[in-house]
Amino acid sequence: MTGAGRAGVVLTLLSKPDCALCHEMRDAIEPVLREYGATLVVRDIGEDQKALARYRFEIPVLLLDDREVARHRLTAGELRERLARLGVAPVRP
Repeated sequence: MTGAGRAGVVLTLLSKPDCALCHEMRDAIEPVLREYGATLVVRDIGEDQKALARYRFEIPVLLLDDREVARHRLTAGELRERLARLGVAPVRP
């Protein structure tokens, strides 16, 4: 089951320490998390050999389940658009 249509959407940010782009993407993601009832998991790409082999030169990478949402740069507005395309709706109060 994907993040669409279920509570507890989990976004995974593949990152590494001291990565300026990674910090920028995290800053863009943070304000959107509450709107979607989402959780952000930050994973150090150096600790995941499979992710390292695939994304070594592409970080930061944002994933929803195993689906790539974005890499390199992302604004909050772009994240909202991409989540909508993936069928993830904001949480209604």
